[in-house]
Amino acid sequence: MGNTEASLKYLAPYVFRVAIADSRIVAVEDRQVTFSYRKSGSNRTRKTTLDTLEFLRRFLQHVLPCGFMKVRHYGFMNSACKVSLERLRLMVLAALERVLFDLADLVIKKAETPKKKPFCRHCGAQLLYLCSLIPGVPSRGAT
Repeated sequence: MGNTEASLKYLAPYVFRVAIADSRIVAVEDRQVTFSYRKSGSNRTRKTTLDTLEFLRRFLQHVLPCGFMKVRHYGFMNSACKVSLERLRLMVLAALERVLFDLADLVIKKAETPKKKPFCRHCGAQLLYLCSLIPGVPSRGAT
């Protein structure tokens, strides 16, 4: 994606606008859609005509997938929010201090060594568990 600025410049048009405004659609005739556009870096308006299905295919590439939504202004971004930005900054810093403190307390545990499986002392073959005989507990076989 490059740097952050390039990513924002790419995504910005999708946040508040639709892929193509009604005013840019010039004509729809005989399964053909004609619309105007402007090449990046140019102020000249151009027109192109596409088959209806190709136009829809291109348009649907700009529709958000199910479960995604455009930017909504809620929480601290809401205009009615009473919490100052300074207070928010302090809250974020306090949360980060707790996270860093919690991360420092983590201890790396050694990987448990796998338990050795029992072998027959006569032939050396691995023993197969069939059942347990524990008083008061019904036995279960490994079938």
